[in-house]
Amino acid sequence: MTTPTRRQPAADPNDLARFFVERANAGDVEGLVALYEPGAVLAFPTGDVVTGHAEIRQVYEEFLADGPVLTPGRQRPPLVSGALALTSTELDSGAVTVEIAHRQPDGFWLWAVDQPALL
Repeated sequence: MTTPTRRQPAADPNDLARFFVERANAGDVEGLVALYEPGAVLAFPTGDVVTGHAEIRQVYEEFLADGPVLTPGRQRPPLVSGALALTSTELDSGAVTVEIAHRQPDGFWLWAVDQPALL
């Protein structure tokens, strides 16, 4: 198990979704924020959009306050083009998440754009 100051980085774009579920279930807000680039965009089907770590942190503080228990969805193989990857996961509810991951200079992946649920 990793500590809050040293979390395992995403070596594959699909690691991000797995880490998201693990960290959310652990109540690790900072761990969730660490999955995103500093200027990342998080968009919701309602049209609400947040940008950057501070706003993403606020969203996940509110989300985790209710203590949700997440289950992993069915991940599709990532579509990778150079340093970009399109990832998606089908949730048990039938909703689909869609993300754009960006390979960082260190070779690991972070989300740059995240739309958590498309119906």
